Amino acid sequence: MLNIEFAEISDTGRVRDHNEDFLGHVVPETPAKVQSQGWLFALADGLGGQDRGEVASKLAIDTVVNGFKKIPKGVMHVSLLPKLVQEANMAVYDGGQGRGGIGAPVSGGRMATTLVACALRFDSAVISHVGDSRCYLYRHGSGAQLTRDHTVVAEQMRLGILSQAEADVAENRHILTRSLGNEMFVAADTITVNIMPGDLLLLCSDGLHGFVPEQRIAALLHSTSDLATAAARLVEAANDAGGHDNISAQVIRVKGVERMGLYRGRPYRLL
Repeated sequence: MLNIEFAEISDTGRVRDHNEDFLGHVVPETPAKVQSQGWLFALADGLGGQDRGEVASKLAIDTVVNGFKKIPKGVMHVSLLPKLVQEANMAVYDGGQGRGGIGAPVSGGRMATTLVACALRFDSAVISHVGDSRCYLYRHGSGAQLTRDHTVVAEQMRLGILSQAEADVAENRHILTRSLGNEMFVAADTITVNIMPGDLLLLCSDGLHGFVPEQRIAALLHSTSDLATAAARLVEAANDAGGHDNISAQVIRVKGVERMGLYRGRPYRLL
């Protein structure tokens, strides 16, 4: 059976006067829920350049978390997560138009947020995201970024217009090409990866990955076996680098998995 442990943290940083990041998770309540529902982790970074970024991020997370809790038995995460991201997008969009529900603003005005969500069940993780909040996978001491930033600079790098060194210092490196809430519909990037015991997954906002080098992040994650301490060290490193933005991280360790296969879309246990 899938067995994980996690820690999460969110910090205002040293420059901003309030926190526009928001975190959420769903922990299965019973062994049956571990198999039928699984785990969910989600992180949103409200856009500070628009109104009520903190409202947008909370609205997005609440929508995804509440939707995940209602997951019908047998629904695959790879089809569920993009749907929940779109529901979160509509919630933020409607909230910006003054049509939202609980937690939405009472008057109109654009608001937007990034979103990265990771659902785990059996021996796989499904990651769906919009914006530049990231998900990393660390295995046997090495790490890889699983998500692809939806930013102007990232697009220019993919086209070969900018090098990594140029992108790191570009003035427009934080300008998004895709976010939740700006339009009625949004395209989420979704991937599925196999997970193994000992794997670490990190979800984080650009307040961390934008100011702390990836090698430093990896070193801090592996500097202790205690996930809460590791998460606190990540925040400390970002604050030591200036704390120019809100800093959020969810650290997930896979302790055990249940190997599964698929036959005609239905999972079955592998011996």
